[in-house]
Amino acid sequence: MPRFDLSPAELREYRPDVAEPADFDAFWQRTLAESRALAAPTTRTPVDGPLTLVDVYDLEFSGFGGDRVRGWLVVPAGAQGPLPTVIEYNGYGGGRGLPHERLGWAASGYAWAFMDTRGQGSVWGTGGSTPDPHGAGPAVPGFMTRGILDPEEYYYRRVMTDAALFVDAVRGLPEVDAARVAVTGGSQGGGLAIAAAGLSEGLVGVMPDVPFLCHFERAVGLTDSDPYQEIVRYLSVHRDAVEPVFRTLSYFDGVNFAARASAPALYSVALMDQVCPPSTVYAAANRHRGGAEVVAYPFNQHEGGLGVHWQRQAAWLAERLAV
Repeated sequence: MPRFDLSPAELREYRPDVAEPADFDAFWQRTLAESRALAAPTTRTPVDGPLTLVDVYDLEFSGFGGDRVRGWLVVPAGAQGPLPTVIEYNGYGGGRGLPHERLGWAASGYAWAFMDTRGQGSVWGTGGSTPDPHGAGPAVPGFMTRGILDPEEYYYRRVMTDAALFVDAVRGLPEVDAARVAVTGGSQGGGLAIAAAGLSEGLVGVMPDVPFLCHFERAVGLTDSDPYQEIVRYLSVHRDAVEPVFRTLSYFDGVNFAARASAPALYSVALMDQVCPPSTVYAAANRHRGGAEVVAYPFNQHEGGLGVHWQRQAAWLAERLAV
């Protein structure tokens, strides 16, 4: 797949005007306050299994509207906390899967917490455990257009609230050093990491990997790949809904969260990525309040740097923690 977006030099300077509602901060402050008021205690249940070098816990915490959301906590076996911690969010369509599928952070001495994505987990991987009990109006298949005519009802209001409240929940665990927590994720998980960073203070780092959910207006007109094409298909039928759709999306744009994220960041971008076009990633990275380093993979598509980039993340985070 040839490059199709701006040149590398243009990408490094790309700072577009992105719609930001006047009540963006008030909307999110109210949303989080309402859900925090309904929160029940986080539970952590030891899980027996074949993994002998790590301890595994099944997490359950209160997310949007008090809904219970599942996750994993994995720590080095017998480790005495508090430990530096990496919180990770998942890619589009996947669930939390099984704990043995992601052992890199725990094997490196960190506590690792992974959030299930409500309603997802039936497209790839080994499944999810968290339903989304809230309804929505007409939508195309997928999650991008569920409740898209109203920011109060939009699917990602629930998921991004879950992501921010997961930071709260993980910081309260005895294994976790609340002052040494970083967030990461790939694709959708990268977008959720940016949102969580924009809604949380005191993180030591943000590591969005080929992030999704950024600069919606450019993305839907630039790529013909899903998931952004779900919005295009919706608008091709609901022709009079363009203004309310993009108004809703402005409350969930990673560019606006990045502008509020005070922790330093390490972004990755793939210059042949037609799922999350490079300019949409740079739009967020170049607005990141805490400053962002961008690692570009010139000849990769949405897979990005894979294991090579994980090594970059591990080195970058170790440097942040050594400061």
